[in-house]
Amino acid sequence: MMSPKIQRLNDAVAKLLGERVVSLSEQHNQLTLVVRAADHNPVCLALRDAPELRFEQATDLCGIDYSTYGDRPKDGAVRGTRFAAVLHLLSVTHNWRLRLRVFCPDDEFPMLDSVIDVWPSINWYEREAFDLFGIVFAGHPDLRRILTDYGFIGHPFRKDFPISGHVEMRYDPEKMRVIYEPVTIEPREIVPRVVREEHYAGDK
Repeated sequence: MMSPKIQRLNDAVAKLLGERVVSLSEQHNQLTLVVRAADHNPVCLALRDAPELRFEQATDLCGIDYSTYGDRPKDGAVRGTRFAAVLHLLSVTHNWRLRLRVFCPDDEFPMLDSVIDVWPSINWYEREAFDLFGIVFAGHPDLRRILTDYGFIGHPFRKDFPISGHVEMRYDPEKMRVIYEPVTIEPREIVPRVVREEHYAGDK
């Protein structure tokens, strides 16, 4: 059961966007809107400019990799779609928040339109999603890595990226520079061993 405030927001979003809404759902007292990739930019413009919504600020954007999500439904998205971007929007005017999720239509080359022209603050967040998940934001003026270094290979937040990585970095005093070498850590599973003293926590 939605609160009256969330219900008003739900109704306003549904009325404004109409058939562009793939799904609207409420969890943890926050509304989540899912739209198609083709509608991403126009929906963001509408959410920002409509006087009944006025989402002036984008406070966050993050990438998501659903490759191990299982068979649970993805809020109306096409099953098998792997990557999505999630924006968190704030309306100072109306004092409410909205979560906007957009799935990338191509798993092999995930791409969405940049919304930097809608909210300039999203600049570094889109770069972060590109760096860590490999999501390309078409139209971004400076889409380059932001957390990993320039020679990094792969996208470390993808579910299929090895925990130990592909290479390791060290300083070579003879060459007087940093060098990259194949990782030497062997992958292994660590199972914790429980050791309990006699009469632990009142056991008899």
